[in-house]
Amino acid sequence: MANIEKRVVVIHWKKRQDITFEVFSNLKNLCLSYPKYNYNTLNNYLGKAKTAYENDDVRIERKNIFTEPKNSLMGTRLPGRSIVPVVHKAALKDTDESFDNLAYWSAQPPVKRVAAVTFIISQSLQPGERLNKNIVNRKKMNS
Repeated sequence: MANIEKRVVVIHWKKRQDITFEVFSNLKNLCLSYPKYNYNTLNNYLGKAKTAYENDDVRIERKNIFTEPKNSLMGTRLPGRSIVPVVHKAALKDTDESFDNLAYWSAQPPVKRVAAVTFIISQSLQPGERLNKNIVNRKKMNS
């Protein structure tokens, strides 16, 4: 299947403060929205020569729509920009993630740690059940 280039018509307003540009799916919609601009005149400008139509008020041009990343269209890869899955395979009985977990949670701010503990506790409670606060010691944390 051939790669069909999709294009839009962009009108750049030079003197309007509220809108700097508008994008139309085709030239017909632009001309119906702004009857001041003639379809045949604009089509001659924006046709094969692909030159923009320009006057004191506007600049009208056709632009391509990129449906894929530019780097894959060019057939090249950007250095350091590939998505690689990070996988570490190990037997469950031989895996000890306690050091990694401690390092992660030590790096988190106290507010996030308290929120995580609160979330874990809330998962163990039944709907409508409240935490027995006689057992919990409250301490004010400095953040």
